[in-house]
Amino acid sequence: MKINFKKTYKFAIKSALFISLFATGFVLLMVLLFFGSKVNNLLFFGIVCLLIIYLFSFIVLQYRVERFIYRRVKKIYDDVSLLESSTFINQPITTDMETLTREVKKFATDKKLEIEMLQIREEYRREFLGNVSHELKTPLFTVQGYISTLLDGAMDDKNIRKKYLKRAEKGVERLIYIVEDLDMITKLESGDLNLDFSEFDIVELIQNVFDLLEMKADKKKITLAFENYHIQPIIVHGDKDKIQQVVENLIVNSIKYGREGGFTEVAVVNLTKKKVLVRITDNGEGIEKQNIPRLFERFYRVDKSGSRSEGGSGLGLAIVKHIIEAHKEKIYVESEFGIGSEFSFTIEKARLKKPELDPEQIYSKSLKINKLKKQ
Repeated sequence: MKINFKKTYKFAIKSALFISLFATGFVLLMVLLFFGSKVNNLLFFGIVCLLIIYLFSFIVLQYRVERFIYRRVKKIYDDVSLLESSTFINQPITTDMETLTREVKKFATDKKLEIEMLQIREEYRREFLGNVSHELKTPLFTVQGYISTLLDGAMDDKNIRKKYLKRAEKGVERLIYIVEDLDMITKLESGDLNLDFSEFDIVELIQNVFDLLEMKADKKKITLAFENYHIQPIIVHGDKDKIQQVVENLIVNSIKYGREGGFTEVAVVNLTKKKVLVRITDNGEGIEKQNIPRLFERFYRVDKSGSRSEGGSGLGLAIVKHIIEAHKEKIYVESEFGIGSEFSFTIEKARLKKPELDPEQIYSKSLKINKLKKQ
């Protein structure tokens, strides 16, 4: 590996100056002591002596520093290059020890952070694979169990055959649901899923989701409502189908973890001139603080028992996060365990178009302007 030195002369310049000043002063003192006033042009002699000693000291020091000390610096760079840090290798070697120390410390810190990130990713990979296998294993074993029972002789009974085939179908549907959600997340992460932007009424969309989930909420006697009963239509800009999926997933989550006879309220707030905040609040079981940072991970379960009595693919919140980020917006969550949760996200308002004037309106407007000018 070819390494270029970035030479610095600070050490040699300072050291040579100290040596030359001391040596010149010592020589002049000796001259005065031994020769006294017999020496003419003592000042000129001192200046010449100072320059000669300074130049000699600088050359020797700089040469010695580069040849002996910085040979070991090069060895440090060679050792570091074994770690294959391209950003570190491509930089020229500095002969400034302070800069070198700072660079090596920064390099070591970066490598430590990189190793920690790799360890976190490895842990996440293992956990993710375990969660995927758990999610797929349950419906697969269910389907396998029903089919095996039918093959072992239960197929002859028409009632049992129909019941087991229906249950097996539900297991297959759950598998398809999980695979489709995984496929969507993969496309969102890779940017392959194109968003179809349009302008739509977010209030009407939320009401449609309420109508869709009304029966699901009634099973737990949960009330779905707007926070403001007299809410006005608000036109926003985004992918209508994807935003509906976001709202639906968040409300389904609030119903799933809501308390019997509770409520889920949705508020649409004008955050700024260009942004709207959609807020979904419930009085369910809430989320513990240590679980909030990982809520949007795929298959992450707050309930470590892994119970799936409420159904779902375990990917709902992960999909929500990716869709909102694909819109270049933000999603927030606030929760207090035992009291309830609030999920909110921003979305861009639709730009108001200026009404176009027909030719007759333009003509009449110009006439009015001309009359005003004459007056």
